[in-house]
Amino acid sequence: MIVATINQGLLWAILGLGIFMTFRILNFPDMTTEGSFPLGGAVAVTLITQGVNPILATIVAFLAGCAAGLVTGLLYTKGKIPTLLAGILVMTSCHSIMLMIMGRANLGLLGADKLKSTGVSVLAVGLVLAILFYFLTTNLGQAFIATGDNADMAQSFGINTGRMELLGLVVSNGIIALSGALISQNDGYADVSKGIGVIVIGLASIIIGEVFFGNVSMLERLLAIVIGSVFYQFLILAVITLGFNTNYLKLFSAIVLAICLMIPTIKAKVFKGVRLNANG
Repeated sequence: MIVATINQGLLWAILGLGIFMTFRILNFPDMTTEGSFPLGGAVAVTLITQGVNPILATIVAFLAGCAAGLVTGLLYTKGKIPTLLAGILVMTSCHSIMLMIMGRANLGLLGADKLKSTGVSVLAVGLVLAILFYFLTTNLGQAFIATGDNADMAQSFGINTGRMELLGLVVSNGIIALSGALISQNDGYADVSKGIGVIVIGLASIIIGEVFFGNVSMLERLLAIVIGSVFYQFLILAVITLGFNTNYLKLFSAIVLAICLMIPTIKAKVFKGVRLNANG
């Protein structure tokens, strides 16, 4: 049970790393997540059932997520549609695309070869971590970070912020679709409704990691997301073990995220009260 929970946490950590690219670095919520995540699963599972090698199917799923992010990025940067609305439009479109791909609302992998092991999870999250960290230390990655920090100042230094935002959406949704592909293979099926609420799970991984580790280096922030994701899965395991109805897990996810988001404010008020008492 513990190994399975860690394995699940590592797979969901890939989702958190993808969301981190837009939510934390570019500072905007991308609702494409709830479309690209199940899209990755739908593409991978469909290809595998057609006899395609699971590794190749997973790569194609990643590219499908990149395509979804590209459409959102073009709607935002070229069409001047607000990010949130652009993401919702693509997310909604992905539902129909998944039905076209699978031919039904869900598709199983019974008896088919698939990527499902703790080794695959460790390798996948390690690879994503290494690539993201390397990218963020390059000149291109620093320009990407600068765009999220202050777009106007980045433009004054000659950085094409529109391209950076487009790049972020493409890479982010590619990683998110990769997570969806691996989780669908781990679960043994793909479903068009799998994307509902996943952005909350990804954000929970990010916020839990930040609450535990605070202000740290970029590599440590990425590792904190992985640790936060595994910790979150253990919270889910605890809830299930205590006998709570599993139908309410998404509600639990939202409550955990809300509490974690409020912790910095609570800490500030507590410390402010302690200082006032000390001065008094």
